[in-house]
Amino acid sequence: MAEVSVVGYPRIGADRELKKVTEQYFKGAVSAEELTKAAAELRKAHWRVQADKGVRYIPSNDFSFYDNLLDMALTLDAVPTRYRELGLPPLDVYFAMARGYQKGGRDVKALPMKKWFNTNYHYMVPEIEEGTRLRLANTKVLDEYAEAKALGIETRPVVPGPLTFLKLSRLPAGKGLGDYQEEIAQAYVDLISRLAAKGVAMLQLDEPILVTDLSSFEIGIFTAIYSRLLAERSGMKILLQTYFGDVHDSFDAIAKLDFDAVGLDFVEGRDNLRLLKETGFPDGRLLFAGVVNGRNIWRNDYRKTLELLDEIRRVVETPPVIGTSCSLLFAPYSVRYEKGMDESYRRHLAFAEEKLDELRELAGLFDLSDRSRDERFARNQALLHEKSESQSFSFKEVRQRVAALTERDFVRTPSFEERYRLQKNELRLPLFPTTTIGSFPQTGDVRKLRKSLHDGEISEQEYVERIRSKIRDLIKLQEEIGLDVLVHGEYERSDMVEYFGENLPGFLFTQNGWVQSYGTRCVRPPIIFGDVKRAKPFTVAWITYAQSLTKRPVKGMLTGPITILNWSFPREDLPLREIAYQIALAIRDEVLDLEKAGIRVIQIDEPALREKLPLRKANWKKDYLDWAVRAFRLVHSGVKPETQIHTHMCYSEFADIIKEIEEMDADVISIEAARSDLTMLNVLRENNYSHQVGPGVYDIHSPRVPPEKEIRDTLVRMKERLDVGKIWVNPDCGLKTRSMEETVPSLKNLVEAARSMR
Repeated sequence: MAEVSVVGYPRIGADRELKKVTEQYFKGAVSAEELTKAAAELRKAHWRVQADKGVRYIPSNDFSFYDNLLDMALTLDAVPTRYRELGLPPLDVYFAMARGYQKGGRDVKALPMKKWFNTNYHYMVPEIEEGTRLRLANTKVLDEYAEAKALGIETRPVVPGPLTFLKLSRLPAGKGLGDYQEEIAQAYVDLISRLAAKGVAMLQLDEPILVTDLSSFEIGIFTAIYSRLLAERSGMKILLQTYFGDVHDSFDAIAKLDFDAVGLDFVEGRDNLRLLKETGFPDGRLLFAGVVNGRNIWRNDYRKTLELLDEIRRVVETPPVIGTSCSLLFAPYSVRYEKGMDESYRRHLAFAEEKLDELRELAGLFDLSDRSRDERFARNQALLHEKSESQSFSFKEVRQRVAALTERDFVRTPSFEERYRLQKNELRLPLFPTTTIGSFPQTGDVRKLRKSLHDGEISEQEYVERIRSKIRDLIKLQEEIGLDVLVHGEYERSDMVEYFGENLPGFLFTQNGWVQSYGTRCVRPPIIFGDVKRAKPFTVAWITYAQSLTKRPVKGMLTGPITILNWSFPREDLPLREIAYQIALAIRDEVLDLEKAGIRVIQIDEPALREKLPLRKANWKKDYLDWAVRAFRLVHSGVKPETQIHTHMCYSEFADIIKEIEEMDADVISIEAARSDLTMLNVLRENNYSHQVGPGVYDIHSPRVPPEKEIRDTLVRMKERLDVGKIWVNPDCGLKTRSMEETVPSLKNLVEAARSMR
């Protein structure tokens, strides 16, 4: 039977055990020893389930307390001086790099955080400062291999590859990849030598950077580094693992290098099959074929996958290893925890654990001459047929409405400059107007309140009154702080996408379908099972109630269609463009109802706009940006010119799509800038960005409270680069994950800094 491999496995725990114990550690409620013990128990459980499911190549070192690239930074001793000088134990230095540190008069910001390729996972950007010498500095990789070995489980250690590490790191001014080529190669050689001495049979080096556009110089760096690693592999096999796309830029270089095995993604990188057919695959080399999608939650189509494997088999000498397209980090744990979901829906889903079963069944079917007679194959095909015939959430009127769209539906009039003049007269805001991104801390009592409603312990009426009480308190607090444009706090929302999905027919929801977004932050993506529509208004009552409590403008808070799409698990039987337009029409209806109710400022958040941008630049416009920008414009094109439309984006590279962002035609954009050292300001200036903008003045993902002077200095830098009449002052993201003890003083400092600038 064919062998089975998994690129990586989820690490947060089936019930978010890692999140919970880590946050307890942050609060001082558990010790470092208790935290590390809990982590070891999770690793043991994950290795055992993979072993029990028949996985031949089980990963180790895919575990992390916060982020794997941050782990690798510490492994390579890329720890900036400001963190070393804190004098903390290694674990606390690690968390200081991830979250920042503010105690005992010491105040250090966290490392920047960015999206991991085109996913909703966020990685910590390693910083290699001047004078840093990359070297092997800890034994995490070896320790976790030894830990699994002691359980009787042979694993394949997984390590971020050297080119991906360098490309995603922040290098000193004037330094390039070539400056670190020799020392990073030596560090990896040292790691390989130590792993080989421990008896490791194979090392997996993850190089997803190879599926992006690379220059000949960068491919030369890749070739030089790996020529050395492979020459000094000490008898251990090296697997080069890629994912998220095809490797057409670097395929020739990969083929010429003496890798023992290569992992290719045949789900998102379908062009990899063409490359194999046209150029062949080196004899004797093992191909790890990523054919089970690691990023969706639908049952695999065995017919299509086996046909793909048959094509692969015809062009490789050695039968391929059947594997996941990428790590299962992006999938929830197991469908078996979804006790409350109707079986008619649940049986169509495959989370991480079920994907292990699919891999095993595909391996068993692969060598059969007549698969159609096998019960496993027949059961799979019957299930897929049932799904295709399902009428659940089939709305003919929605399809007709999308089909009837014309160009006028995507254009707002008059021009921005005319709207800017009208909105200044309408809102009469001061220079440097202050606001927040929308959400306020979701404290334990708020979560308990929602649970009490769900469990039937309180009535709907009591729930509404208690949420209204929270809104009243928040409006009063914001007025006392002195904010200019207020928000209602989003207390009724568990999650910015989940809440909208709950109110839009066409979505399914899980009880325990958690996936990691960053660090200890987990989300439960909704599932788009069918057509999407809005049945009735669902934010209007909350927003208008908040507006009734104050004379200052209160923002209507909505999530945009692209973020709802990108942060959900989409259906696979419709083009993404059509799904986006369906969602956009639903949100458009909500926007127009908010405007009719007297709301003058409406924010349509699109933090995930860049997330599904194709990794190859040549495909950006045609395959994504054209329809993504139009979907956003469809949402707001019908409002009056006096109504001010805001949007928000965060934790991605936006420099190369700034023109498309301007084409979205929002009146105001708030954008992450705090963790990127305000480099976004130069991008806005260089591209003559004409609309209003609120670059985040402080990082909400860190518990530190920014001093007023720090914020004022940031505003001075903004004033030097941007039109002073178009600058907004706001945090860089929503405040949901922070505490009120951190939030209130931070916002007071923000307001005082803005006032001093006026």
